[in-house]
Amino acid sequence: MKIRFFGAIVLLTLSSALAKADDAKIDSIRNFSNYKRSLSFNGLLQFQYKAALTKDFNVDGVNIDKDHPAAGVAMSNNTFLIRRARLNTKAVINDHFDANLMMNLAEFNGETAKKVLENAYIRYHVSPALNINAGQFQPFFGPEDMWPADVIKSIDFSNQYALYGASGWQGFQLGVSVYGTVNPGAKIPVNYYAGLYNGNNRNEKTDNDDSKNYYGRLEANLFPNLKLAVNGAHGSWEGHQGHAYGADFTGDFKLSSRTSIELIGEYKEGTNFAEYMKAPVASRLDIGQYYNKGFFIFPNFRYDCKLPRLRSVEFSSRYEYLKENYKVDDNTRQTITPMVSFEFCDLYFARLEFGCVIDVFDHNVPLTNHYSHATGVAQLQIRF
Repeated sequence: MKIRFFGAIVLLTLSSALAKADDAKIDSIRNFSNYKRSLSFNGLLQFQYKAALTKDFNVDGVNIDKDHPAAGVAMSNNTFLIRRARLNTKAVINDHFDANLMMNLAEFNGETAKKVLENAYIRYHVSPALNINAGQFQPFFGPEDMWPADVIKSIDFSNQYALYGASGWQGFQLGVSVYGTVNPGAKIPVNYYAGLYNGNNRNEKTDNDDSKNYYGRLEANLFPNLKLAVNGAHGSWEGHQGHAYGADFTGDFKLSSRTSIELIGEYKEGTNFAEYMKAPVASRLDIGQYYNKGFFIFPNFRYDCKLPRLRSVEFSSRYEYLKENYKVDDNTRQTITPMVSFEFCDLYFARLEFGCVIDVFDHNVPLTNHYSHATGVAQLQIRF
């Protein structure tokens, strides 16, 4: 017992001495220009096969009439494609400054204007309680903004995410933001995110009006393995004012030594700027009439195989309920996305997924993507 006690004292003394030596080393530095400088690269490649499972639909989920092809609308009902080919660079300048660049080279397959470049921001790290981003980044306005595309547990992000991105609430935006943990080390840590940005989406030369969008998010682990969060934002589009807000939760529960279930849910509502600006000026209603709301629930069941070549198998099925622009044209969209994935390398460095996207609308609109249908997807992913 005395030996253990003595050993513990020695370890504590050494730890304290090393910490003080570290502090003394930092205090002795008179030029931080190259302190901890480094450069790293990583990437993502996602290869897909997509096929319409419903007759008279193309690979983009649009109802088509093959006898009367529409200009600019794909007629094929299946295709191979590169979904993402991302390259990410992180340059650490010193212990406070770093820069991040991310490009999606798959965008070169089509019209590249205002695409390709995704993240391009400088970060100033003060402490766990304060980090500052400046440049083009994703405002943290929901759980999907926290997930890199290579670790999402479904074929793609939700319809809700795409909808809010089109109106400038999510996606890649130009501006400044701050984030951090209010009480680092506390039993219940509280994280905050806030920012100010143009709101007219990525890679625009200038803002489209004199106003800026601003947002805020608070999240806390009020219960073990369960994170709760709330979001709010206010913005404008060419001088027209709007808002968005929502709440979400994320839970990760261990069921056994090899099985676990992750459960994610989000509710969100807000102004649909994109539909407002698309409406003909002569028949355009008040901005308050262009509004959307919806929610999704996303369970993901994981079984850790722990085999040399197969690390895990996951089963998920996201259910999404979305009322897009419902004050003008109420056509509720319900989407079910069942999928199974096989992880061949830890942390999704090699992964094969099979899934199906099933869309059901209250009423079908011919020759549009607002028509009930199903699409099958197979995706092979490599991270590096």
